[in-house]
Amino acid sequence: MKEKTTRNLLSVISYQAVFWTALFLFGLGQAHSSTTYLSLEDIIIYNLCHLLFQIISANLIYYYLIIHLFDRKRYVLFLISLIFSLYLLAVINRIFIVYAAEPFFTNEAPDSITTILTDLDYLVVCYALPVITASFIFVCFMHILRYKNEKQDRIRLQKEKAELELKVLKSHLNPHFLFNTLNNIYSLAVNHPDKAPKFIAGLADILDYALYKGPQKMVRITDEITTIDRYLELEELRYGNTLEINRILKIQAENQIPPLLYLSLVENAFKHGSRSLDGNLRITLELQTDEVRSVFKIGNSSFQKTSDRQEGIGLTNIEEQLKLYYKHNFELRVNSDEDWFSVEIVTPAWYD
Repeated sequence: MKEKTTRNLLSVISYQAVFWTALFLFGLGQAHSSTTYLSLEDIIIYNLCHLLFQIISANLIYYYLIIHLFDRKRYVLFLISLIFSLYLLAVINRIFIVYAAEPFFTNEAPDSITTILTDLDYLVVCYALPVITASFIFVCFMHILRYKNEKQDRIRLQKEKAELELKVLKSHLNPHFLFNTLNNIYSLAVNHPDKAPKFIAGLADILDYALYKGPQKMVRITDEITTIDRYLELEELRYGNTLEINRILKIQAENQIPPLLYLSLVENAFKHGSRSLDGNLRITLELQTDEVRSVFKIGNSSFQKTSDRQEGIGLTNIEEQLKLYYKHNFELRVNSDEDWFSVEIVTPAWYD
């Protein structure tokens, strides 16, 4: 927050330095070309005196009158304050020039305070109008700068919100996967204790991937597939000959995906999959990548009566995760019939 405030302050200071320098040089050139009875030094002094009060007036009008009154729809108070401020600043500017600047280069008697206060025409033409002109230009550009900063802040907040939502989704996803895998270990340790060490070693590889790759925004597809292979080995240990896995991989490009995306779908297929009439669980896994997109499809044998809706937490989180990463630039297809359930995901080759 402090860094953001400092950055915005430096941006405003830099803008004002450029703006007022340009305005001073423009006014100096205009006055020098149209005035013959004053020297260049006198013109510079006059313009610096006017510039000082233009800077004060423009910042007062923008940062107080507009932000605190006009933006809050206090229009009557804004108008009264604007008129009074312009008159007061014009008087102070005139007094400053008459009593502080002009004695350095003129011997004429200065105007009295009463004359300065009551000579409204001269105050308006020579002091109020230049202030109004400079302030109008200043306020317009400040609104542009304000809009730009607000737009950048909205983009930054949206990005932070998306990252936070992704962390929340992953916090649901990883424990969900771990919980089911630990149940598998328990079942295997009870029924086949000789296979438990290999199962635990495979789980360690998966957890290592989840811990170190999971927090990343994107990972290589080959890294994800390697972890899926570890997972499939664990499931083969658990199911034995009753598991049929068909893998078709056509990786023509090393694309990227969100970590644990495919692995979660594979885990979901085992969780909701049902054995066929011959007692076997069938899983098909297809992956095809090219320079444009990645297509991943996972299917499992299933009975409609025992799995009317297989999405659960897994697919719901995956869909939300895809929206956060790719907006609407992805495809998620879920197909289900009496004995088969499949999910297909199509994503762009790269994450922007």
